[in-house]
Amino acid sequence: MVFRFRIILDAKDDIFRDIELEEELTFEDLHNAITQAFGFGGSEMASFYVSDDDWNQGEEIALFNISEGLESTKIMSETNLSSLFSEEQKRMLYVYDFFNMWTFFVELIDIGEHVDGTSYPNLINSYGETPEDPPEKNFEADPEEEDLNNDDLWNDIENVY
Repeated sequence: MVFRFRIILDAKDDIFRDIELEEELTFEDLHNAITQAFGFGGSEMASFYVSDDDWNQGEEIALFNISEGLESTKIMSETNLSSLFSEEQKRMLYVYDFFNMWTFFVELIDIGEHVDGTSYPNLINSYGETPEDPPEKNFEADPEEEDLNNDDLWNDIENVY
């Protein structure tokens, strides 16, 4: 079987790539296909994250194990695509270069048959140009949540001590 993915850069403009990979290939193969398709060198740290239908971040699949034995982390080179992607599990987040936080939405859009004469990974569609700099991220807290810079909060803390 062949998995067809749409990889969308988290940016204002529409920038995406459609890539086909054989189901027995690994997340490292998908990582390499994404970095090549978007024009990255591929030498930066990266991770995939299992995602639900609302794109909430779940379990990590890391390029390298840097957990130092604290937790068991899945490694890209040891994890086949078919072990996590299925008709039920279609979405992952992908973060490339943790300093610049290039963030992508990865969605399984089709499962098809292997086509003789086609080499995989196979870039089948490319739309939009990769910007030179990563899109800016807004890491601000939700305005509905309590403001941690609130003077009253800090006064309460000071009064406790």
